[in-house]
Amino acid sequence: MDKKDWQRRGAGHRERLRERFLENGLGAFTDAEILEVLFGFGTPRQDCKDRARAALARFGSLPAVLEAAPEELRRVPGVGPKNVFALRFVHAVARKFLERRIEGKTYVHAAADVAAYLGHALADRKRERFLALFLDARHAILGVETLFEGTLTASAVYPREVVKAALARHAAALVFAHNHPSGNTDPSPEDIRLTRNLYLAARLLDIRVLDHLVVGEAGRFTSFAEAGLMADIRAACEEMLARAMPAG
Repeated sequence: MDKKDWQRRGAGHRERLRERFLENGLGAFTDAEILEVLFGFGTPRQDCKDRARAALARFGSLPAVLEAAPEELRRVPGVGPKNVFALRFVHAVARKFLERRIEGKTYVHAAADVAAYLGHALADRKRERFLALFLDARHAILGVETLFEGTLTASAVYPREVVKAALARHAAALVFAHNHPSGNTDPSPEDIRLTRNLYLAARLLDIRVLDHLVVGEAGRFTSFAEAGLMADIRAACEEMLARAMPAG
Protein backbone atom coordinates (compact mmCIF):
# COMPACT_ATOMS: atom_id res chain seq x y z
CA MET A 1 0.00 0.00 0.00
CA ASP A 2 1.54 3.32 -1.04
CA LYS A 3 1.49 6.46 1.08
CA LYS A 4 -1.42 8.09 -0.73
CA ASP A 5 -3.50 4.92 -0.53
CA TRP A 6 -2.83 4.63 3.21
CA GLN A 7 -3.70 8.29 3.82
CA ARG A 8 -7.01 7.81 1.97
CA ARG A 9 -7.92 4.72 3.96
CA GLY A 10 -6.64 6.22 7.20
CA ALA A 11 -8.74 9.35 6.71
CA GLY A 12 -11.80 7.17 6.23
CA HIS A 13 -11.06 5.19 9.38
CA ARG A 14 -10.66 8.32 11.49
CA GLU A 15 -13.83 9.81 10.06
CA ARG A 16 -15.68 6.67 11.17
CA LEU A 17 -14.20 7.03 14.64
CA ARG A 18 -15.33 10.67 14.80
CA GLU A 19 -18.85 9.74 13.72
CA ARG A 20 -19.01 6.92 16.26
CA PHE A 21 -17.97 9.28 19.05
CA LEU A 22 -20.51 11.94 18.05
CA GLU A 23 -23.30 9.37 17.88
CA ASN A 24 -22.47 7.12 20.86
CA GLY A 25 -19.90 8.89 23.02
CA LEU A 26 -16.71 7.54 24.53
CA GLY A 27 -18.42 4.41 25.85
CA ALA A 28 -18.45 3.03 22.32
CA PHE A 29 -14.63 3.02 22.19
CA THR A 30 -12.12 0.49 23.44
CA ASP A 31 -9.13 1.79 25.39
CA ALA A 32 -6.95 1.11 22.35
CA GLU A 33 -9.21 3.21 20.14
CA ILE A 34 -9.18 6.06 22.66
CA LEU A 35 -5.40 6.08 22.61
CA GLU A 36 -5.36 5.80 18.84
CA VAL A 37 -7.41 9.00 18.58
CA LEU A 38 -5.29 10.80 21.18
CA PHE A 39 -2.03 9.84 19.48
CA GLY A 40 -3.60 10.88 16.18
CA PHE A 41 -3.98 14.44 17.41
CA GLY A 42 -0.18 14.64 17.39
CA THR A 43 0.41 12.79 14.13
CA PRO A 44 -2.82 13.07 12.11
CA ARG A 45 -1.32 11.58 8.94
CA GLN A 46 0.05 8.44 10.52
CA ASP A 47 -1.55 5.14 11.50
CA CYS A 48 -1.59 5.07 15.31
CA LYS A 49 -3.26 1.68 15.92
CA ASP A 50 -0.08 -0.27 16.60
CA ARG A 51 1.43 2.33 18.93
CA ALA A 52 -1.85 2.54 20.88
CA ARG A 53 -1.89 -1.23 21.36
CA ALA A 54 1.81 -1.24 22.25
CA ALA A 55 1.26 1.47 24.87
CA LEU A 56 -1.54 -0.51 26.50
CA ALA A 57 0.59 -3.66 26.46
CA ARG A 58 3.49 -1.83 28.10
CA PHE A 59 1.59 0.04 30.82
CA GLY A 60 -1.39 -2.24 31.36
CA SER A 61 -4.29 0.23 31.37
CA LEU A 62 -5.52 3.49 29.89
CA PRO A 63 -5.04 5.46 33.15
CA ALA A 64 -1.49 4.12 33.44
CA VAL A 65 -0.71 5.29 29.91
CA LEU A 66 -2.14 8.73 30.62
CA GLU A 67 -0.05 9.06 33.79
CA ALA A 68 3.16 7.67 32.30
CA ALA A 69 6.21 9.93 32.25
CA PRO A 70 7.16 11.35 28.82
CA GLU A 71 10.44 9.44 28.75
CA GLU A 72 8.56 6.18 29.43
CA LEU A 73 6.05 6.92 26.66
CA ARG A 74 8.89 7.54 24.21
CA ARG A 75 10.04 3.95 24.75
CA VAL A 76 6.84 2.64 23.15
CA PRO A 77 7.53 1.72 19.49
CA GLY A 78 6.24 4.44 17.19
CA VAL A 79 5.50 7.00 19.90
CA GLY A 80 7.26 10.29 19.24
CA PRO A 81 7.33 13.71 20.92
CA LYS A 82 4.22 14.93 19.07
CA ASN A 83 2.25 11.92 20.30
CA VAL A 84 3.46 12.51 23.85
CA PHE A 85 2.50 16.19 23.67
CA ALA A 86 -1.02 15.37 22.42
CA LEU A 87 -1.54 12.80 25.18
CA ARG A 88 -0.24 14.99 27.99
CA PHE A 89 -2.08 18.09 26.79
CA VAL A 90 -5.49 16.41 26.52
CA HIS A 91 -4.99 14.76 29.91
CA ALA A 92 -4.07 18.10 31.52
CA VAL A 93 -7.13 19.78 29.98
CA ALA A 94 -9.38 17.06 31.41
CA ARG A 95 -7.86 17.52 34.86
CA LYS A 96 -8.23 21.30 34.70
CA PHE A 97 -11.86 20.93 33.62
CA LEU A 98 -12.67 18.64 36.55
CA GLU A 99 -10.86 20.97 38.96
CA ARG A 100 -12.70 24.07 37.73
CA ARG A 101 -16.03 22.23 37.83
CA ILE A 102 -15.86 21.77 41.61
CA GLU A 103 -14.73 25.30 42.47
CA GLY A 104 -17.47 27.33 44.11
CA LYS A 105 -19.68 24.32 44.79
CA THR A 106 -20.53 23.26 48.32
CA TYR A 107 -18.36 20.32 49.28
CA VAL A 108 -21.23 18.12 50.48
CA HIS A 109 -23.31 18.74 47.35
CA ALA A 110 -20.34 18.28 45.03
CA ALA A 111 -19.23 14.92 46.45
CA ALA A 112 -19.61 13.12 43.11
CA ASP A 113 -17.67 15.83 41.27
CA VAL A 114 -14.95 15.81 43.93
CA ALA A 115 -14.67 12.04 43.64
CA ALA A 116 -14.40 12.34 39.85
CA TYR A 117 -11.66 14.95 40.15
CA LEU A 118 -9.71 12.98 42.74
CA GLY A 119 -10.06 9.79 40.72
CA HIS A 120 -8.55 11.58 37.73
CA ALA A 121 -5.87 13.42 39.68
CA LEU A 122 -4.74 10.65 42.02
CA ALA A 123 -5.73 7.17 40.87
CA ASP A 124 -3.13 4.83 39.36
CA ARG A 125 -0.16 7.07 40.15
CA LYS A 126 3.15 5.41 40.98
CA ARG A 127 4.05 7.96 43.65
CA GLU A 128 1.99 9.28 46.53
CA ARG A 129 0.52 12.73 46.07
CA PHE A 130 -1.13 14.85 48.78
CA LEU A 131 -3.86 17.35 47.91
CA ALA A 132 -5.82 19.85 49.95
CA LEU A 133 -9.28 21.16 49.12
CA PHE A 134 -9.77 24.64 50.55
CA LEU A 135 -13.29 25.54 51.70
CA ASP A 136 -14.90 28.76 52.89
CA ALA A 137 -17.13 29.13 55.97
CA ARG A 138 -20.11 27.73 54.00
CA HIS A 139 -17.96 24.82 52.82
CA ALA A 140 -17.94 26.06 49.24
CA ILE A 141 -14.76 24.91 47.48
CA LEU A 142 -12.26 27.74 46.98
CA GLY A 143 -9.70 25.64 45.16
CA VAL A 144 -7.52 22.54 45.13
CA GLU A 145 -3.75 22.37 45.45
CA THR A 146 -1.16 19.59 45.36
CA LEU A 147 1.02 20.25 48.40
CA PHE A 148 3.39 17.27 48.55
CA GLU A 149 4.55 14.40 46.38
CA GLY A 150 6.60 11.37 47.30
CA THR A 151 6.44 9.05 50.29
CA LEU A 152 3.96 10.66 52.65
CA THR A 153 4.66 10.44 56.37
CA ALA A 154 3.82 12.61 59.35
CA SER A 155 7.37 13.96 59.17
CA ALA A 156 7.35 14.54 55.40
CA VAL A 157 4.11 16.57 55.24
CA TYR A 158 4.76 19.80 57.11
CA PRO A 159 1.69 21.12 58.98
CA ARG A 160 3.01 24.69 58.81
CA GLU A 161 3.06 24.54 55.00
CA VAL A 162 -0.48 23.19 54.92
CA VAL A 163 -1.69 25.92 57.28
CA LYS A 164 0.22 28.56 55.32
CA ALA A 165 -1.55 27.47 52.12
CA ALA A 166 -4.92 27.52 53.90
CA LEU A 167 -4.37 31.05 55.21
CA ALA A 168 -3.30 32.25 51.76
CA ARG A 169 -6.63 30.97 50.39
CA HIS A 170 -8.59 32.44 53.34
CA ALA A 171 -9.90 28.94 53.98
CA ALA A 172 -12.16 28.19 56.94
CA ALA A 173 -12.10 24.42 56.44
CA LEU A 174 -9.98 21.75 54.76
CA VAL A 175 -10.38 18.34 53.16
CA PHE A 176 -7.25 16.31 52.49
CA ALA A 177 -6.73 13.56 49.93
CA HIS A 178 -3.85 11.36 48.93
CA ASN A 179 -3.36 8.18 46.93
CA HIS A 180 -2.00 4.75 47.77
CA PRO A 181 -0.06 3.46 44.74
CA SER A 182 -0.67 -0.08 46.02
CA GLY A 183 -4.37 0.40 45.25
CA ASN A 184 -5.37 -0.41 48.85
CA THR A 185 -7.57 2.36 50.28
CA ASP A 186 -7.32 1.31 53.93
CA PRO A 187 -5.85 4.22 55.96
CA SER A 188 -2.49 3.27 57.44
CA PRO A 189 -1.39 4.13 61.00
CA GLU A 190 0.87 6.77 59.40
CA ASP A 191 -2.13 8.25 57.59
CA ILE A 192 -3.98 8.53 60.90
CA ARG A 193 -1.00 10.15 62.65
CA LEU A 194 -0.61 12.60 59.76
CA THR A 195 -4.29 13.56 59.88
CA ARG A 196 -4.13 14.06 63.65
CA ASN A 197 -1.09 16.36 63.33
CA LEU A 198 -2.78 18.37 60.58
CA TYR A 199 -6.00 18.61 62.57
CA LEU A 200 -4.14 20.02 65.58
CA ALA A 201 -2.20 22.56 63.50
CA ALA A 202 -5.33 23.79 61.74
CA ARG A 203 -7.45 23.78 64.90
CA LEU A 204 -5.12 26.24 66.64
CA LEU A 205 -6.01 28.76 63.91
CA ASP A 206 -9.73 27.92 63.96
CA ILE A 207 -9.55 26.08 60.63
CA ARG A 208 -11.65 22.92 60.54
CA VAL A 209 -10.48 19.64 59.02
CA LEU A 210 -13.56 17.89 57.67
CA ASP A 211 -12.18 14.77 56.04
CA HIS A 212 -9.20 12.90 54.62
CA LEU A 213 -9.71 10.71 51.55
CA VAL A 214 -7.42 7.83 50.61
CA VAL A 215 -7.67 7.10 46.87
CA GLY A 216 -6.82 3.76 45.31
CA GLU A 217 -7.24 2.09 41.95
CA ALA A 218 -9.89 3.24 39.46
CA GLY A 219 -10.89 6.15 41.68
CA ARG A 220 -11.98 4.03 44.66
CA PHE A 221 -11.50 5.84 47.96
CA THR A 222 -11.98 5.59 51.70
CA SER A 223 -13.27 8.61 53.63
CA PHE A 224 -12.03 9.16 57.17
CA ALA A 225 -15.34 10.89 57.96
CA GLU A 226 -17.50 8.05 56.64
CA ALA A 227 -15.35 5.43 58.37
CA GLY A 228 -15.66 7.20 61.74
CA LEU A 229 -11.92 7.91 61.91
CA MET A 230 -12.38 11.67 61.64
CA ALA A 231 -14.69 11.72 64.66
CA ASP A 232 -12.16 9.70 66.66
CA ILE A 233 -9.32 12.05 65.68
CA ARG A 234 -11.44 15.12 66.49
CA ALA A 235 -12.40 13.78 69.92
CA ALA A 236 -8.82 12.80 70.80
CA CYS A 237 -7.41 16.15 69.66
CA GLU A 238 -10.05 18.19 71.48
CA GLU A 239 -9.36 16.23 74.67
CA MET A 240 -5.64 16.85 74.24
CA LEU A 241 -6.19 20.58 73.73
CA ALA A 242 -8.51 20.78 76.73
CA ARG A 243 -5.82 19.26 78.94
CA ALA A 244 -3.15 21.54 77.55
CA MET A 245 -5.25 24.69 77.74
CA PRO A 246 -7.77 24.30 80.57
CA ALA A 247 -10.59 26.83 80.75
CA GLY A 248 -9.94 29.83 82.96
